[in-house]
Amino acid sequence: MDLQTVIDIDRQILGLVNGAHNAFLDSLMVILTSGLTWVPLYIALLYLVIKNNESMAQIGLIVGCCALCFFITEFVTEGLVKPAVARPRPGNDPEWMYMVHVVNNRRGLDYSFFSAHAANTFGIAVFFCLLVRDTVFSWLMVTWSLVNCYTRLYLAMHYPSDILVGLAFGASVGALVYLVYFLAYRQISTKQKYVSSQYSSSGYNIEDVDVVACVLVFSYFAAIVVSLLMH
Repeated sequence: MDLQTVIDIDRQILGLVNGAHNAFLDSLMVILTSGLTWVPLYIALLYLVIKNNESMAQIGLIVGCCALCFFITEFVTEGLVKPAVARPRPGNDPEWMYMVHVVNNRRGLDYSFFSAHAANTFGIAVFFCLLVRDTVFSWLMVTWSLVNCYTRLYLAMHYPSDILVGLAFGASVGALVYLVYFLAYRQISTKQKYVSSQYSSSGYNIEDVDVVACVLVFSYFAAIVVSLLMH
């Protein structure tokens, strides 16, 4: 498969996602792609970490690992790969920009390959999946990242290959940072957590995990309501 074939497939898939648009979805995707929409989720994750760790050292370690995950994905995507590859976003590509649906003239100012949204969100999702180890929670976090990825395609900010590479890189960073956390955690904590039906397999209280799930679901609901009101 040559490069032109990959580009053609990229554009065909993007056309299917970006072409299925209407006023309600335009508003919804703009809301869901915004980092501000997910501030309640980040607060809920911090609550989960604080409630289920015994010392400031343990809490600080997790917060530091999350920051490290974000720093690596952001630095590599925005600082290294995008300027080096210099692939125009779909909305700025001279060969493609008039064939995509652009919402509110949002075309993006930088480059397309590869997606920082995909890398950032999936890196955090994978890290927390490994940290908490609860099946429902893991599905919700992965879905959250994929929803963010879908918005980038819908808004013509990225091609599918940008998303796929971003997801792969984010997963690698999330797993690597979790390994760093695991090795460091063994040095600062010797106490074994009691694990039962009230806890995940890594010792996180299921009721606290449910708080994060509820916040995430509420964020989706709020985004839909606001989109309906705007529509």
